Amino acid sequence: MDFERARKQDVEGRVYEALEKAKEAQARLNAAVTFVDPKEQLKELEAIGADAAMYGMPVVLKDNVNTKGIRTTASSRILDNYIPVYNAHIVDKLQAAGAVVIAKASMDELGMGGTNRNAYTGPVNNAWDESRISGGSSGGSAALVAAGVVPFAIGTDTGDSVRKPAAYQGIIGMKPTYGRISRYGIIPYASSLDHVGYFTTSVQDTAVALEVLAGRDDRDMTSSNRAVEAYAANLNHDLRGKRIAVLDNVQEAVADPAIRENFDALMKKLEARGATVTHVRMDDKLMKALMPTYYIIANAEATANHSNLDGIRFGMREAGENVEDVMINTRTKGFCSYVRKRFVIGSYSLFVENQDKIFRKAQKVRRLIVEELNRVLANSDVVIASAAGTIAPLAEESKDSHLGADNNVAENHMVLGNFSGYPSMTMPTGFAEGMPIGINMTAKAFDEQTLFNIGLAIEEETGLKGNDVEVDA
Repeated sequence: MDFERARKQDVEGRVYEALEKAKEAQARLNAAVTFVDPKEQLKELEAIGADAAMYGMPVVLKDNVNTKGIRTTASSRILDNYIPVYNAHIVDKLQAAGAVVIAKASMDELGMGGTNRNAYTGPVNNAWDESRISGGSSGGSAALVAAGVVPFAIGTDTGDSVRKPAAYQGIIGMKPTYGRISRYGIIPYASSLDHVGYFTTSVQDTAVALEVLAGRDDRDMTSSNRAVEAYAANLNHDLRGKRIAVLDNVQEAVADPAIRENFDALMKKLEARGATVTHVRMDDKLMKALMPTYYIIANAEATANHSNLDGIRFGMREAGENVEDVMINTRTKGFCSYVRKRFVIGSYSLFVENQDKIFRKAQKVRRLIVEELNRVLANSDVVIASAAGTIAPLAEESKDSHLGADNNVAENHMVLGNFSGYPSMTMPTGFAEGMPIGINMTAKAFDEQTLFNIGLAIEEETGLKGNDVEVDA
């Protein structure tokens, strides 16, 4: 277990070693935006007991997490000079548990994208193969965990932005229930879809991390009052009586036969451990509507959320003859073309004359999709499917399409967890062509424990644990 291994090492040595590893990996991965001097944090550790859950743990934060006195850009040129005056709630939680922040990680600009190739600091490379994408938008955080630099990193997940990079790089990506972790101090993307998530390399660490991060925060009115469970102490790999539903819509769309074979073999192993594995199907029309619905809602919410990035109040400012020119020039030069396109579409769907026929209709379709997911989960503990239909694509063949012709449900089904707000976790299950592949599980609201328990059994079956796993293709 990486958390426990880190705790047993010399704290200061471990932290500075991780910082040096992060700097060394920069030329290869381009995963960090800002490196953080840990000196003051190490001094503050003296007041924290050595039995704290993450004592002396070097960690990385996605660069949309506000950190007091530390540049926070959300990988956007418009925020290049933004230095927050307060910490996000999760930063305080991590530091109270003994964690030490060593870097802010690159991301797709403002969280918009799935390749991590539109960050203003340049693309992030896959830790397993630099010619392939890391996945996004939390690609920098995932790459630094997958490369063995840190055992834990924070990401955010609006469509699959934690879980897809985890799948592409052979680590665990966890998106808890909406409201389980406070989003106070997180630069938003789409508020009804945004979740704080994180990366680890073992199920045990994933459970411990949620105990640290979860809980009510009065500064985030969407955060839950529900008591935080003892997830790690309650881990149980016994699958007898567990009901696992395979989502056939996804498995039929998986392009790589090696991924299908790996998945089918795993299901047989879970059955042998006592689980009941059934096959289910969601309405095909609703599954095809996943991405159009997502883009309409996400773009509209992002347009509203980022209307304050105008060059007047904070962030970069481009000169102009009047206030309107300043705003136009700043937003034109401050955002990449992909983000600007999404703002245009978001604005269009929010026009008064378009709200009923576009935005509200998308919200209704979202409700129908969640109702269909509820139907499937009514007789199951989890819905499971391959996390992606292919291995991480080559960078030269990848781009963030916008409502393009490619609407493969094997590549976008994980947005179900964001539409519903239900807990969803991706973990590695093997390799294809020397690259990691994995599965995704989604459970009922606040049933993270079931994800961890089934995940523990899967981890035991695959033997894939820790970020020092070697490729054995």
